[in-house]
Amino acid sequence: MKRMTMLLAGTILLGAAGLANADDKLKAEVFTSWTSGGEGRAVDAIKKEFEKRGGVWESSTIAGFENANAAFQNRLVAGDPPTAKQVVVGKDPAEFIEQGLMNPMDDVAAAGKWKDALPKALYDYITYDGKVYLTPTGIHGESWMFYSKDAFSKAAITEEPKDWDAFFADMDKLKAAGLTPIAWGGQGWQEVKVFNMVLLSQVGMDGFMKIYAEKDQAALTSDGVKKALEIFGKMRTYVDEGSAGRNWNDATAMVITGKAGVQFMGDWAKGEFTAAGKVADKDFGCAISPASPGLIYIADAFGYLKTNDANQDAAQKLLAEVVMDPAVQVEFSLNKGSIPARIDVDKSKFDACTQKGMAFMADGKIVPEHAITTTPEQVGALTDFIGEYWANPSADIDASAAQFAAIFE
Repeated sequence: MKRMTMLLAGTILLGAAGLANADDKLKAEVFTSWTSGGEGRAVDAIKKEFEKRGGVWESSTIAGFENANAAFQNRLVAGDPPTAKQVVVGKDPAEFIEQGLMNPMDDVAAAGKWKDALPKALYDYITYDGKVYLTPTGIHGESWMFYSKDAFSKAAITEEPKDWDAFFADMDKLKAAGLTPIAWGGQGWQEVKVFNMVLLSQVGMDGFMKIYAEKDQAALTSDGVKKALEIFGKMRTYVDEGSAGRNWNDATAMVITGKAGVQFMGDWAKGEFTAAGKVADKDFGCAISPASPGLIYIADAFGYLKTNDANQDAAQKLLAEVVMDPAVQVEFSLNKGSIPARIDVDKSKFDACTQKGMAFMADGKIVPEHAITTTPEQVGALTDFIGEYWANPSADIDASAAQFAAIFE
């Protein structure tokens, strides 16, 4: 990744030099991977306010975060950067910032007093070398288990499973009722998220941070990692044959329609339930993964590419202001299923699931997702490892645990 960005540094700036034009409108090409119904409505909340303030919005949307990143790299190589790109807060955008490919927004941040409006941990992660570069759209709780109330009723399941033994007993009931127990999205990034949920339940919050933030070898080689691999592998027998390659929102639809019992996914899945007219705690339930002591979180944000165009610079600053507007943050999160990044917004409109997430945030029972604390290379290696492990039911637990630890040596 670093070699790629070093090669891109000159290309993007040389190519962008020809972008300046006489059009004085604040036009922003916004590059995202948000294509589902809930995501589309969330982005529309930003778009409407941006246009209300005189901006011109142009969407560039490619389904799938990995696909979008690949297309974005091609845009950079061609010297044709978008105005803004959806990013995940963490190590990934840091590399572009280090290569001088992004514009800072610290003047907008100072004027808007973002330091007071954002949780310290999040503000620290959008700040590099004392300058603010990213505007967070919202915080996502990643370790949720969404379940169909109708499916649970058909299987005579009367309460949320509190541990993994109870969980698998419930999956057996769903299977016996002729339903798909787990709506599985068979893509690497989804599988890693499920593994992390299980891992947190086995190593605790301190162990999770020791593994992904401190790269502590004792934690990496602990029995908790082996147990997590065992539990994760056991899920293979509860997914349907069509799960390979399935998009996350298609898996969510299986739960929405009652064809499947549960889905492990971030709270953006709740946006799909909302879009389908489903009500939390009535039509569907939301619980953190069994036996978990807290919530894994990740944060989406926009980063702003250097274009050597004064109009683009102005459009970026306007977009940054809009993204951080308290009312926009609320509207965005209501549609996307996230928690507003700002801590000073009106929380009264949010449903039971989001309120649960807010309670975990308030109690400090949260840990950052691995993509925030590890390098893109390690993220890729972990994704590949988990995908290979999932695809191999005969994988040896001890050997697999050693492979896992080796990723972070």
